[in-house]
Amino acid sequence: MTPRTVVELADWRRRVAELYAAVRAAPDPARGHAIWRAGRDALFRDHPQSPLPADDPLRAGLPYWPYDPALRFEVPLRPAPPARLELDTGADGTTTMERVGTLELPGVGSLDAWWLAQYGGGLFVPLRDGTAGAETYGGGRYVLDTAKGADLGGRDGLVVVDLNLAYHPSCRYDPAWTCPLAPAGNRVAAPVRAGERLT
Repeated sequence: MTPRTVVELADWRRRVAELYAAVRAAPDPARGHAIWRAGRDALFRDHPQSPLPADDPLRAGLPYWPYDPALRFEVPLRPAPPARLELDTGADGTTTMERVGTLELPGVGSLDAWWLAQYGGGLFVPLRDGTAGAETYGGGRYVLDTAKGADLGGRDGLVVVDLNLAYHPSCRYDPAWTCPLAPAGNRVAAPVRAGERLT
């Protein structure tokens, strides 16, 4: 990477972290969702590290489902047998993840929660649901990625999982990116019509 690219990428990550801080500070989850949408649209439209080509019509705004308060959960991280995954992420090398527990989402299913061994660690929860391949990216979406500041916090030992903030990884938009996709423990049959969608 060139020095300019490094600085731009650091700025992208800082802005994502600032965006999620604003979402956490919002007076209610629906307002936080509106802040998140506007912030993501601005990043994808204007930032030099946007994964969208300059002429992509999605620069006018990404498609999302309307906010559904029933798809926001505060749940405990439950114990799970240890597991380790090493995923090829192209030019970035290998991403190593260790399962640290599961999150039970009523009406949706169970999702494995992973700890990223890179970047100084971080909680990572991808999701591939019943909409994948038709209404959402076939490889799935991301729900939490605390290594990049994309999380909603929690209280009293609970993790906030708001599926309205599920988003496509950069590889959905640009084949130059290679992203860790949802492993078996992060796949549910239920359709989750919340968050970012294809059209």
